Amino acid sequence: MNEISPVFVLNTGRCGSTMISEMLNMHPDILSMSEFFAVLGLNAFPGRKVTGKHMWHLYSEPGKRMSIISREHFSELLYPYTDPDARFNAFTLPPIMAITVPHLTDRYDEFYDEIGRFVCSQPKAWPSDHYRGLFTWLGERFGKKIWIERHGGSLLLASRLLRHFPEARIIHMFRDGRETTLSMSKHPPFRGTLALLRRAKRWKIDLYHLLEKIERYDSLTNFLAITQWIRTDIDSLLAEQIPLSEFAGFWSRMIETGHRVFGHFPAENLLNLRFEDIQANPEREIRRFIRFVSPELENDAWVSEVVKIPRQTNSRFALLNTETQFAITEACRPGLERLGYAI
Repeated sequence: MNEISPVFVLNTGRCGSTMISEMLNMHPDILSMSEFFAVLGLNAFPGRKVTGKHMWHLYSEPGKRMSIISREHFSELLYPYTDPDARFNAFTLPPIMAITVPHLTDRYDEFYDEIGRFVCSQPKAWPSDHYRGLFTWLGERFGKKIWIERHGGSLLLASRLLRHFPEARIIHMFRDGRETTLSMSKHPPFRGTLALLRRAKRWKIDLYHLLEKIERYDSLTNFLAITQWIRTDIDSLLAEQIPLSEFAGFWSRMIETGHRVFGHFPAENLLNLRFEDIQANPEREIRRFIRFVSPELENDAWVSEVVKIPRQTNSRFALLNTETQFAITEACRPGLERLGYAI
């Protein structure tokens, strides 16, 4: 890989960021790591040096977080786990096989084993060094010059990612929080997350605040990652009725987290990318995007293909009654004002 600083595409989720991974995966020189850290979650950074075998366990062993896919259909999932001839099913699917590996190659089963041999051969090291080693190996394996990681809801991990990858630059992608709120409310992982936050609040525990307070201490966040699922029934989480205003408040809180963590970055290290602008003028925004990543990667043939990907969407927020619109807007207000949306 060339010495081009890596990039994280940070976002709230449900804002069109999957589209960015689709675009990146079509670029001849970019290694698109889609949803890599999403499936690892708070377990991604053990607060100690670990072996390659430990990391492979993290990548390959399905936990309770992954079992949610057996209850819901996810259009984002790329592995055909419902196929009776598939190597893995919903209960045995390794985290990195859900999206990341099939995103890179259609030879995912074979390549999964190849990744396993590489990862297990690595000596004890800090987790961030394991990730750098894996991304570099994958980049060389596919002939890429830079890696870019994107996963939905990554603003929740923004501080930890930047602490472990201080050399990384940030593309902050966002969408009007009112539309994002409605999409979150229908998405099982976000429903589960909000249900956990609600249950903790009944015990007067602000899990979001707790995560922010201890995000600098990997061993404590790993403990939180484990305990959040203890005695937790996934079905009951997904069945919990959650007001739209709570999803809106959650969105706004993530936007504020992003501003706190990287809002002060200079222009060479931070690019703000608005979903609505990509829809309105895809070529302009895509060229702005790729020039930020690296001017040497601007590729006219690639641009001409990926400008076909963005599509116009109808507003779901506009269909709501006035009372519901007001409640969502008020809960979103801090984030909307921070991002410059009209209210």
